Amino acid sequence: MSEHWQSRPEGGGPFALWVIRSIALYGGRRLGRVLLWPITLYFYWRREPERRASREFLERVQGHPATVWQVLRHIHCFAATLLDRIFLLAHGERDFEITVEGLDELEARLDRGTGLLLVGTHQGSFEALRALSSRRPDLQLRVLLDKQKTPAMTELFEALAPDIGANVIDASQGGASVTLALAEACATGAMVALLADRGREHEVLRRAPLLGEPAPFPVGPWLLAHSLGVPVMLCFGLYEGGNRYRLIFEPFAERVEIPRHERAHALDQLLARYARRVEHYARVAPYNWFNFYDFWQQDVATAVRPDPIAVRERVGA
Repeated sequence: MSEHWQSRPEGGGPFALWVIRSIALYGGRRLGRVLLWPITLYFYWRREPERRASREFLERVQGHPATVWQVLRHIHCFAATLLDRIFLLAHGERDFEITVEGLDELEARLDRGTGLLLVGTHQGSFEALRALSSRRPDLQLRVLLDKQKTPAMTELFEALAPDIGANVIDASQGGASVTLALAEACATGAMVALLADRGREHEVLRRAPLLGEPAPFPVGPWLLAHSLGVPVMLCFGLYEGGNRYRLIFEPFAERVEIPRHERAHALDQLLARYARRVEHYARVAPYNWFNFYDFWQQDVATAVRPDPIAVRERVGA
């Protein structure tokens, strides 16, 4: 599986997503969930790379061969969370049972007024964060997402909730624009959420142990955390079946420090700590793992661009 994850085409397309949206909003969640199994079978048959990635991940996390049923269950879990995103955006948590862990610690840090960085993964539903909007409407939430990767899905979700779409910071804008937008959000005391497990093409990556083998992680989110100088918490929105989700907040750092003279070591320490929590929840909820590509080899076929700060350090700039 040498193809980079960003090169994989978006599942479905505008028409397919319009059909899903119509079924979900006019037929209801019960009908939508009935149709999930035919959709699961279709993608199992049509998307061979994702099917293979699912099997290989499940075998890695379980320590034994994965069955066809387990791969189908994995794809179905992903499809269920995608369907639920529509209802979470359209109706909030009305249709769901969402338990929240670590909310007190989150609020304590937000009360300082300095802003907060929430770091997540492609495990479960990041959309479950929206539950906070109904429970604490005074909390500002800005989300960093790459709108160019899934344009049809982005258009669908923004049509469902224009106000939420306005709070998305587009990661495809470029480094300086993104950093400025995040800094401005933190200055107003907002929560800024991003996913830190996938490296974009030509992004600087470093490896950290994950499920028995070093895996590549992007360093950009941690350099950004260092620049922002705000508290960092990890966030996981695990799907537990039916209409149940568990939203977990864990303290990670009061402030991310990356000393210039120990930059590589500091980054390795940060990534190792992050990877340990990713692995923990991969074992707790393996079907919530939504990186449907060879995660451990994502940088093999991609020329990783030089780290500009490291280059300047080597030349003494």
